[in-house]
Amino acid sequence: MPTRDRALPGEERLVSYNTESIRNIALAGHAGSGKTTLFEALLHAGGVIQAPGSVERGNTQSDTDAQEKARGHSIDSCIAGIDRGGCHVNLIDTAGYDDFRGGTLSAFAAVETVMVVVNAVNGIEHGTRRMMEHARSRGLARVLVVNKIDFEGAHLGALVEALREEFGPECLPVNLPAQGGKQVLDCFFHTEGATDFSSLAAAHQRILDQVVEINEATMGAYLDNGEAALSREQLHDAFEQCLREGHLVPICFASARSGAGVAELLDIAERLLPNPAEGNPPPFVNGEGEAITVNADPAQHVIADVFKIVNDPFVGKLGIFRVWQGTVRRDAQLFVDDGRKPFRVGHLFRLNAKNHLEIAQAVPGDIAAVAKVEEIHYDAVLHDAHEEDRIHLAPMRFPQPMFGLALEPKHKGQEQKLANALARLAEEDPCLRMEHHKELNETVLRGLSELHLKVTLERMRERYGVEVVTHPPRIAYRETIAAQAEGHHRHKKQTGGAGQFGEVFLRVEPLERGAGFEFVDAVKGGVIPGTFLPAIEKGVRQAMERGAVAGYPLQDLRVTVYDGKYHPVDSKEVAFVSAGKKAFLDAVGKARPIVLEPIVDMEVAIPESDVGDVTGGLAGKRARILGTDSRRGGELLIKALAPLAELVDYPTELKAMTGGRGRYSLDLSHYEPVPPVVQKQLVDAWRPHDEDD
Repeated sequence: MPTRDRALPGEERLVSYNTESIRNIALAGHAGSGKTTLFEALLHAGGVIQAPGSVERGNTQSDTDAQEKARGHSIDSCIAGIDRGGCHVNLIDTAGYDDFRGGTLSAFAAVETVMVVVNAVNGIEHGTRRMMEHARSRGLARVLVVNKIDFEGAHLGALVEALREEFGPECLPVNLPAQGGKQVLDCFFHTEGATDFSSLAAAHQRILDQVVEINEATMGAYLDNGEAALSREQLHDAFEQCLREGHLVPICFASARSGAGVAELLDIAERLLPNPAEGNPPPFVNGEGEAITVNADPAQHVIADVFKIVNDPFVGKLGIFRVWQGTVRRDAQLFVDDGRKPFRVGHLFRLNAKNHLEIAQAVPGDIAAVAKVEEIHYDAVLHDAHEEDRIHLAPMRFPQPMFGLALEPKHKGQEQKLANALARLAEEDPCLRMEHHKELNETVLRGLSELHLKVTLERMRERYGVEVVTHPPRIAYRETIAAQAEGHHRHKKQTGGAGQFGEVFLRVEPLERGAGFEFVDAVKGGVIPGTFLPAIEKGVRQAMERGAVAGYPLQDLRVTVYDGKYHPVDSKEVAFVSAGKKAFLDAVGKARPIVLEPIVDMEVAIPESDVGDVTGGLAGKRARILGTDSRRGGELLIKALAPLAELVDYPTELKAMTGGRGRYSLDLSHYEPVPPVVQKQLVDAWRPHDEDD
């Protein structure tokens, strides 16, 4: 069904497409692979811009933020549409640095296909592996795009073999470079032409054999009558099925700099990549965690998922969403999650890089945005009927933000302004987390790396005019127990009028790591009325949050309330809150309390010549080396487990050991007990605040 895009007041242009003609594609890969330059080249080839911009000149469509221009790389994802040959391509350029992968992974929730861009000179890098695995685990079609094919030092034949060895024999070229990387020739539909390596005929046969075997009917027709018996529709359907089931990962070649292979990429998108009705079904679940079916049908109820939030200085808060079912129309009424009051879609936008184009409707598969809806948030489900109140899209697996900085405003009186700015920045980035520690009156911002936090603070200063003083925060230790124990407390106050009375007996017992917290009501005979059980749980949770031995939150335990007393006149909620809290602390003190520290999965990429210094340094930080892998260009990848507390100064140390050539990444692995000497230091350093009853 046609939709109208409004670029300027009074100016409308008709863009005609339906769900079957939409292609949703994310460009991902390692930093420096040329994703943004390829994004520009694709927009140019698709007729969206007159000339491609340059990262070096700071005039690209996607890197518009001041920090992106200053640093010369993407920080946020950027969305643009291309209308070409009856096909509408929603293209998302994503950040390559691990520090900013929150936005990259968010984009994966909105697409059917991920094009993982590979630097032809550098070959397979750790970002290549990460993005291939994330796309595979999400059930997305994957395409490997070898970029910079005309750069000196590119060995394309060897790179294809390396890709097949790394990611499997299902990785096969669908086109091949020719004339020294100046041209790219299709080998899926064609067999003749001179190429820089291999041959079109051999490559065509390999990919044809791979594609036809996915489907018995196609395989039978091929074996009986050869390739001539297969129609283009049959080949497309088999190709699309291979992508959906991971039976094929096409390899394409391009030079974003010269434009070679760029138009061919758009041809592949139009002719072979899955549309929203063909991709694997989105993993929506209901309130009970049961999978539900969502159909790319424009006539059904609206279901859309918000995958990106932007606080735009001109149009306000933008909620960017992917339509999975139904048709979103301007002036329609939509609910956010299980909200009871709908909002009106006053303005509906299609994003085209720097521009927001107003549209009349968005069909299944479309990516669109609404503005100035304050209750909208990342991962919200938008819908138009209460039948979909409790459904949501299975969340992406984001890395835990492990790096932290304690913040306070540089100028007095800006505390609320700081809190508002942090809230705005955190709602844009799923890998930013803000914490407030009441005992220390300390605000902590956590992110994925030192660079991630630095960029966030620079943005806060530039956008919101808030400057801060920073210092290292406490490490995110946790507490738990190692044994079962019982606790008791009687809370009794008489201050002349109505008194306070509550008595609680409870039991604590450890649970396995990661199990969280369980509260069990085992009270018999009404010795504590059921109305006071929530107050006891509230007191227990307050004590858990503040810590019992070193001031860190408790986790992985079960609390069972089994006995107590109440007074028909003096028993109040506040009395049982206090009794529950102190009975819990009494029990924990007897249950062999222990402090847990975060252990991180660590990957360190270094020159091979520095391996001795780096592994020796890690051993001195209580790290456990899990293994090493040799990479191209004399690079070595060290995999290790290490306590986060030992890595506070690691960026500076690694830079010194490797002359600035080393890099590393961290992901939370698990929590485990600290050594006894460390626990003693933490316990001795804690000064709990006494609380009045």
